[in-house]
Amino acid sequence: MVEIIVYGEPGAQGSKKFVGMAKGRGIMVEASKKVAPWRQDVKAACINAGKPHTPGPVRLEMVFTMPKPKSAPKRRRTWPSGRPDVSKLARSTEDALTQVGFYEDDARIVEYGRLAKVYPGEDPDALESPGVRIRIWPMDDSQIGEQLRLS
Repeated sequence: MVEIIVYGEPGAQGSKKFVGMAKGRGIMVEASKKVAPWRQDVKAACINAGKPHTPGPVRLEMVFTMPKPKSAPKRRRTWPSGRPDVSKLARSTEDALTQVGFYEDDARIVEYGRLAKVYPGEDPDALESPGVRIRIWPMDDSQIGEQLRLS
């Protein structure tokens, strides 16, 4: 298992914005300005972790720690149930892992463990500030066989 901790404000990959034409084709860019800096943060964390590479199928967990609003209660657990969507956070992070060469394609992800959004200090996997805790397990033949037996 490889664990990668990324600090920074998670950026969700969402809609694209049309910015013009070039050579008869439309040019589309990410609508969110947070995606590019977030992907850079993920890539830098992977490089600092020794840029591990997993050639085969993987199991992935991502727990995103989101900035807690000042208006949120301080003495009880609350949930980051607003935007961004956890699935869009996962997409931008998966793409960054692909770009840095952690795996060839995010199609290599065959199973998700935990995929969650939490606030700092309110979950065992939460970071102390915004970011994500990524855990990746290579799925060798014995693990895949074990998954089949359990189903």
